[in-house]
Amino acid sequence: MNRNAKILKLVVMSMLIALGVVISPILRIEGMCPMAHLINITCAVLLGPWYALLCAALIGIIRMLLMGIPPLAITGAVFGAVLSGLLYRASKGRLICAVLGEIIGTGIIGAIVSYPVMTLFYGKTGLTWMFYVPLFISGTLIGGTIAFIFLTALSRNGTLMNFQKKLGAQVYAHGQKIDGQTFKDSQ
Repeated sequence: MNRNAKILKLVVMSMLIALGVVISPILRIEGMCPMAHLINITCAVLLGPWYALLCAALIGIIRMLLMGIPPLAITGAVFGAVLSGLLYRASKGRLICAVLGEIIGTGIIGAIVSYPVMTLFYGKTGLTWMFYVPLFISGTLIGGTIAFIFLTALSRNGTLMNFQKKLGAQVYAHGQKIDGQTFKDSQ
């Protein structure tokens, strides 16, 4: 990857982090932050799973420090961000798989991991290991739907593919020709 693509990736990730911090209070209640899932999926698709992990962790840390959000800001984000990117790549660019990765990673894995974190380290009592699952899944469904609609629109007009190419990311073009090669629609 060339130097410009690396710098562009860092700039895009920085913008996603800033956007994630700013829009996170929208529709937020403890255990449910749909806008974080929108950012996770968008970052996973544009930059890949490891950038999405770093982006989610940094957004969580900033939210904890500046907004007094509990550790759910991290446990409810990092697993979904990574799994979103991994499933997106494994499916060769199917956006629905990126959304499913976020739902499974955050809605189930992150929710279950949040139980001991909140109980042992934060002193919350009366919780069960499934306590956060309904809220986390609801949040991922809302944020995932918004991300799917947004990224599908970008994909249909070729903008997503152009962003991925400029970022030096893996390009998955559905039904479009790139350098004379036609890609099949797998959405």
